[in-house]
Amino acid sequence: MIRHIEEISMSALPALHTVYCDGWVLRFAGGHTRRANSVNALYPSTLNIDEKIAYCESLYQAQGLPTIFKMTDAVQPPDLDAILAERGYQKSSSTSVQTMRLNGLKAEPPAIIETRRGSSWLDAYARMNDVPIYRRDLLGRMLDGLITPTAYASVELDGEIAAVGLGVITQDYVGLFDIVTATHVRRQGLGRRIVSSLLQWGQDNGARHAYLQVVADNIPAVSLYKSLGFSEAYQYWYREKRQ
Repeated sequence: MIRHIEEISMSALPALHTVYCDGWVLRFAGGHTRRANSVNALYPSTLNIDEKIAYCESLYQAQGLPTIFKMTDAVQPPDLDAILAERGYQKSSSTSVQTMRLNGLKAEPPAIIETRRGSSWLDAYARMNDVPIYRRDLLGRMLDGLITPTAYASVELDGEIAAVGLGVITQDYVGLFDIVTATHVRRQGLGRRIVSSLLQWGQDNGARHAYLQVVADNIPAVSLYKSLGFSEAYQYWYREKRQ
């Protein structure tokens, strides 16, 4: 289960560059999100662990990026978390990966769904997340690399986009990403409309399951997803070594 969802989530939001090293997947995207700029130790290894870690560090340092490992209970080798901790890698950002089966969805006021990204969606996402221009452009390039069915959801209030979200279908799962509501209109049900609309779109286009990632201590978001039928499948966290 863990490896499968990790695989489809990497495909759903691809990095700009990927390097494979003896079962580890090294992702690079100019520093936009740790998910897209980290080592995913998904498969069994055969090489010397110290040499592999040093190799990863050299590649991220050459890109001016911190070396980050995305960790789950399914990493390979199984003692990698302890090995990294001994080398001074700090643990941070426990994130809950939540899943649900798509059936019996409750009707909600629909969001606008577009299958081609316009500049207004990306502009609104950047505005609501205070994303600087260079990172906005990096995300745009990542989204341009998507080749599986994709939906860009938005809700407008008073002529301005006030909430957005992204849905990507990989195999029979729809992944939900980049769900955000403008600060001044939160707790008005806009996020719920985004999520429910993306779930319905996913089901209508062949998905049987859904998944998303939420910071484990984000109580309002966790409560929203629970009310829609999501439950935790596993958690991931990061081990990071600063330059």
